[in-house]
Amino acid sequence: MPKPIARTVLPLMLALACTAAVAQPAVPASRGQALYATHCIACHNTQVHWRDEKLATDWAGLKAQVRRWQATAALAWSEADIVEVARYLNDAIYRYPQTSDLVGLLAGRR
Repeated sequence: MPKPIARTVLPLMLALACTAAVAQPAVPASRGQALYATHCIACHNTQVHWRDEKLATDWAGLKAQVRRWQATAALAWSEADIVEVARYLNDAIYRYPQTSDLVGLLAGRR
């Protein structure tokens, strides 16, 4: 490749390669994360989940609290939605061992 062409083509190829690397799509939010961000985050910031008197002390308790608060907010979530939000909170914050539950097995991890 002659030097003048190399000076033009190589920087162009490098610029295109960098643009392609930056343009990678972000990992989509899980359904649980999307539901939580849409309906819960206005009142439930991370400080709520880290307080000493937290009501959820295990996986079943976490699902029960999600079920309770969605009912209080009249959201009418399905059991699959409740499990997805509980799973999102557990993965992001709590890290409780999860028992298998039929809804979680049928819905699968997203």
